[in-house]
Amino acid sequence: MTDTGERTGGPEYAVVIPTLGRPSLSVTLRALADAKGPAPRRVVLVDDRPLEDCTPLPADIPTELAPLVEIAPGCAAGPAAARNIGWRAAPEPWTVFLDDDVVPGLTWADDLAADLAAAGPGTGGVQARITVPLPEGRRPTDWERTTAGLASARWITADMAYRRAALAAVGGFDERFPRAFREDADLALRVMAAGWRLERGSRTTVHPVRPANRWVSVRTQAGNADDVLMAKVHGRGWWDRAGAPRGRLPRHLVIAAAGAAALTGALAGRRRVATAGTALWLAGTAEFALARIRPGPRTPDELATMAVTSAVIPPVATAHWLAGLVRHRSAAAFGGSAARRTRTLGHG
Repeated sequence: MTDTGERTGGPEYAVVIPTLGRPSLSVTLRALADAKGPAPRRVVLVDDRPLEDCTPLPADIPTELAPLVEIAPGCAAGPAAARNIGWRAAPEPWTVFLDDDVVPGLTWADDLAADLAAAGPGTGGVQARITVPLPEGRRPTDWERTTAGLASARWITADMAYRRAALAAVGGFDERFPRAFREDADLALRVMAAGWRLERGSRTTVHPVRPANRWVSVRTQAGNADDVLMAKVHGRGWWDRAGAPRGRLPRHLVIAAAGAAALTGALAGRRRVATAGTALWLAGTAEFALARIRPGPRTPDELATMAVTSAVIPPVATAHWLAGLVRHRSAAAFGGSAARRTRTLGHG
């Protein structure tokens, strides 16, 4: 990257990286330092670990970046809140949000400069092109295929540059989204509703597949509660406008209901209800498992993971969806009251 003393003439931008101090952060910072082109004015690392964790942020900060790096406490409030802390601490006209496990390309800074130079006054954000490396010589696992979906996702903050004026106009990220899920789509829809354009740029960033255990697909079902909030705020058509896949929640609800009917029928001594519920539950679970197994590597470990998690996911997804309905029952739609809402988005 261009030396920090030789960055005149380049775009004025800050880089904001929310982090839990994962080892991948050092890789991200090294790639950022090595990227050819104009350096950022500042790099804000938002330490989103609990405040009681007083240990220094575990990251190897390259010498080239050290004068630019600022570390801000994020209070373990989640990535949306952490990003709000980051961009509000950076007065630069552009803020580039990066995840702490991505690897910017070798010409990333030059390409970013070109992206920002090409952005007209009505452009509120410019997305990078994300690539997800998959293993060679075998089919990808279910988790690897899920991560690979990031390559075609819209407006994800794995690498997304926003004009500061656009962020300020809508109040930044909605901190009711507690996970790294849907908070980026929500922001994009609000920015576009405010009259800004979002575009895809030329810079490229690699998003490796994170290591995960066999239960990762079960844990990600928590996002069904966030989808409830998205529907409340943006209406039922938000899927198409955000370019988000609809997912299998309707089928999960049917399978979970069938399982509940089978259990209830068995406890009440209603054999026909129990039999019908069991048959529907088995058929739905088998179809779900096969849909996940067919495109995968079909190793013994993957087969076992798909069998077990395919039985667990429907009731877990249903529970998170129901919890979301209760939690967000009073959420207001984004629209006529947008001005009032955006003043409170950054305050929980």
